[in-house]
Amino acid sequence: MKYLSGHSKKGAKLLEIKYFNREHEKIETEKVYGDKAVRWLYESTAGKKLAKYLIKRPVSILYGMAQESSISHSKVAHFIRDFKINIDEYLPEDGRSESDPYRSFNSFFIRRFREGARPFEPTDSLMPAFSEARYFGYESLDAQKTIPVKGDLWGGEALLANEKWGSTFQDGPCLLARLCPVDYHRFHFPDDGEILDHYRVPGVLHSVNPLALKCNPHIFSINERQVTILETKNFGKLAYVEVGAMCVGKIVQSRPMSGHFKRGEEKGYFLFGGSTVIVLGEPGKWKPDNTIVENTNKGIEVYQKIGTRIAEKL
Repeated sequence: MKYLSGHSKKGAKLLEIKYFNREHEKIETEKVYGDKAVRWLYESTAGKKLAKYLIKRPVSILYGMAQESSISHSKVAHFIRDFKINIDEYLPEDGRSESDPYRSFNSFFIRRFREGARPFEPTDSLMPAFSEARYFGYESLDAQKTIPVKGDLWGGEALLANEKWGSTFQDGPCLLARLCPVDYHRFHFPDDGEILDHYRVPGVLHSVNPLALKCNPHIFSINERQVTILETKNFGKLAYVEVGAMCVGKIVQSRPMSGHFKRGEEKGYFLFGGSTVIVLGEPGKWKPDNTIVENTNKGIEVYQKIGTRIAEKL
């Protein structure tokens, strides 16, 4: 991903992230939530010491609980204004009015789209985006690739931590979706199919902010994550991996992790915090869309709305 140096009024360098907005067909600059705090945690001596405690699960759970309290309600209006969120696209929380739609920051954070706001690509041979996020995409995941760091951290065994499934996705395609705090934080199934397996990989909870990834390239293979193995109608087996992050109170699965599922059906959601969904495929089954691959080769993420075309069947 492209990092550009900026400066605050005090002269401290700030992180800027450039990404390609596919809908607008242009490069845009991401407004990073908590940029200064993350930079301090991962670059300063004092911050690194504090981060050792913050990455532990109890701290993130407590922070998540605070976002669930009614006191956090006051943050919602400021967040919507500061990040220019089109709240008309979203439903109010169940039982709440349009004028006061969310009782807490967490209920706002896991808001749902209104019916029809995000239609899913219906063509069988085209894979729809499973998250509304910034994407990297790779046609073949091997030791020579960068995602966005050393590819040897991304072998099936390291990410999936399961000998049964590690070899299934060796050298296959990969899509990495980075969800920012401002994004829709529910994730969906990309095709019809059946759940073959589901398990949790214990770990810590580092931030998945690009600055944190730059400072610690091992984050995705040491953070807590949940793995679901899917047998899909059009794209073969998929390894669907949700990665936890600092201040993400919980990864919630919206339905039992067994049985059949439908394209576009909600799979789950993250409670407060930005995080990541990674999808691995079998070799020769599908490939990411050319726009994703071309920008990935330049180190630029592609921002895509959920449900829009992101890959195609081979």
